[in-house]
Amino acid sequence: MSELDRIDRQILRVLTEDGRISNLALAERVGLSPSACLRRVTALERAGVITGYRAVLSPEKTGVGFVAYVTVGLSLHTKAAQEAFEQAISRSPEVRECHNITGSVEYLLRVEAADLAAYKHFHTEVLGVLPQVNAITSYVVMGSPKDERA
Repeated sequence: MSELDRIDRQILRVLTEDGRISNLALAERVGLSPSACLRRVTALERAGVITGYRAVLSPEKTGVGFVAYVTVGLSLHTKAAQEAFEQAISRSPEVRECHNITGSVEYLLRVEAADLAAYKHFHTEVLGVLPQVNAITSYVVMGSPKDERA
């Protein structure tokens, strides 16, 4: 796919806000005919610009009452240590995001749990027992005035 133009970017912005919008409504919002709009969306999907559609869940209604961002430092800075850590984290349903970052630690995690006790169990019995882990720092989310993840 060639470079994204203004209309492609409009389509992406609208779909980011409402992934369930009908093609007819999307076409109207971006000023295209429905067939031209559908062709563009299909092209964006085929090119891998749009990689999927998701449901945004209510934390309260799904039992998530505690969210923390957690930095993790590894004891060894080897590829094997990173791969072992990433494999272990991929099996942890509490970890909703895992990012390999630059700086004084190797990873930033977004962790969701039912409550503080459930987070403590994850912190101590899951994350804390991994042999690669050297340092853990938790940042508890008190509120999210802006959150555009979908």
